[in-house]
Amino acid sequence: MSYGRNECRIYVGNLPPDIRTKDIQDLFYKFGKVTFVDLKNRRGPPFAFVEFEDPRDAEDAVHARDGYDYDGYRLRVEFPRGGGPGGFRGGRGRGRGPPARRSQYRVLVTGLPPSGSWQDLKDHMREAGDVCFADVFKDGTGVVEFLRYEDMKYAVKKLDDSRFRSHEGEVSYIRVKEDYGGGGGGRSSGGGGRSRSRSYSPRRRGTPTYSPHVRILRITEVKRHTDCILGLRNSGLFF
Repeated sequence: MSYGRNECRIYVGNLPPDIRTKDIQDLFYKFGKVTFVDLKNRRGPPFAFVEFEDPRDAEDAVHARDGYDYDGYRLRVEFPRGGGPGGFRGGRGRGRGPPARRSQYRVLVTGLPPSGSWQDLKDHMREAGDVCFADVFKDGTGVVEFLRYEDMKYAVKKLDDSRFRSHEGEVSYIRVKEDYGGGGGGRSSGGGGRSRSRSYSPRRRGTPTYSPHVRILRITEVKRHTDCILGLRNSGLFF
């Protein structure tokens, strides 16, 4: 599939004065295949344009690297004016890249290696279809949302117990399950607390049980009744 140049091209500004082309490649290689780096550092503050093979990788790079602290310099990473998915216009006041779309077609992932990032997870799950959202947590779990229901079902069928490799080379086999309670909510930060439905045990018919409090009351009533009878006998009113 061919993409327009502007969809795959991002702007990188506020770079340190001694930045090299290789340094920029090292900053962005993990988001996808970088096809070209155009570093401008001859006059004035340096800046660069980075081109990816896939526009989705460019979108991930903008999301992750805008505002990134590099050697004391806070990077400015955005799509050039008129570029990006859907004609997104970059700018300081537009947040950290294009807003993430959300979907109700969500899967839960477990067994991720410690170095597994949301970018790694997103790339892995793209085998099933278009991923619109991905996130990972410290406990080795993650969530992924697809644009289409069929892609979610395919991910559960084909990627469950699949071999996952992080950008640092760690390998694990992950489990992928449909999240029946997820979809479209805010980004979770604590591992995605799913609600647990309470289970009720059916009552058994038979001898009723009473609490100790009820038993004490019944014993007290019997004792009072007995004392009353003994009192009547002693007074000669009861034979």
